[in-house]
Amino acid sequence: MIRQLALDLACGDYDRIAPLHDGTVRPEGIDLTVIPFERPEEIFWRMLIHGEFDVSEMSLGSYVAGRARGDFPFIAIPVFPSRVFRHSAAYVNVDAGIERPEDLKGKRVGIPEYQMTATIWLRGILEDDYGVRPADLHWLAGGQEHPGRREKVALTLPPEVRLERIPEDRTLSPMLEAGEIDALFTARMPEPFRRRSPRVRRLFPNYRQVEADYFRRTRIFPIMHTIVIKQAVYEQHPWVAQSLFKAFVAAKARCAEQLYDTGALRYMLPWVMDDYEDARDLMGEDFWPYGLEANRHTLETFVRYSHAQGIASRAVDPAELFAKETLDTFRT
Repeated sequence: MIRQLALDLACGDYDRIAPLHDGTVRPEGIDLTVIPFERPEEIFWRMLIHGEFDVSEMSLGSYVAGRARGDFPFIAIPVFPSRVFRHSAAYVNVDAGIERPEDLKGKRVGIPEYQMTATIWLRGILEDDYGVRPADLHWLAGGQEHPGRREKVALTLPPEVRLERIPEDRTLSPMLEAGEIDALFTARMPEPFRRRSPRVRRLFPNYRQVEADYFRRTRIFPIMHTIVIKQAVYEQHPWVAQSLFKAFVAAKARCAEQLYDTGALRYMLPWVMDDYEDARDLMGEDFWPYGLEANRHTLETFVRYSHAQGIASRAVDPAELFAKETLDTFRT
């Protein structure tokens, strides 16, 4: 039997990862153990703080900040398991007097973490499209549903940005509902909104229309997470970067093929096929691309936001973010 390199992968339980989990797709030379997680935030914490996995999903915000600093013990491959338009991630208290994005100026805005990728995108979009700068808002950070959450990377924010921590025994969701903060930017739907509290609504009620228009104008489908390899593993076995990259590409392709299996619905969404075809009409055949070049504009925009907001200490060239073996490929 040919000996395979044993590696573990911690990743969200996504359809585009499933072929790696069930063994339908196997990376060349690697015996891969996939550890699926319901909440990727747990993966980030365990990898960033404790380095528990050989390969893992990671917040793009944390990763760009670490690579900019220069002493980060991980190297990424240009695979992006999570992408989400984030206009829908801004919630407001109905009595806060916020009817349009410009009304956020001077308001108290909660965030679970300042360096959270979703909030980096939102701050950048608000400044680019609506003239609302991070310094125009009063930021309050802390746990959203559970107290005690804190930043995973050190921040050096511009001096004009006001960021405070909420009391350790408080959480942001009830503060939003009570009007103790005016808005909440978060990747996860806050509990009052999920139970349809009349006190909380989205900043962009027509977010799908707004996000589609954003894509038409910018051609950006925001990247949230990437895949990282421990630097020590990569240095000892540099071939694993390309092997893993090829496997993730194959897994995503298999997932896309299965979306067109109309014999039975794979997901509990009655019009999932219509949504899929709408996405292809708007965004193109491969609307979830991997690789550097297909994502260069999106990555350059995110790096610009990260540096301007004080998350990254410098504006990193996107090519610096990824293992060099994954930046080109063999051709016959």
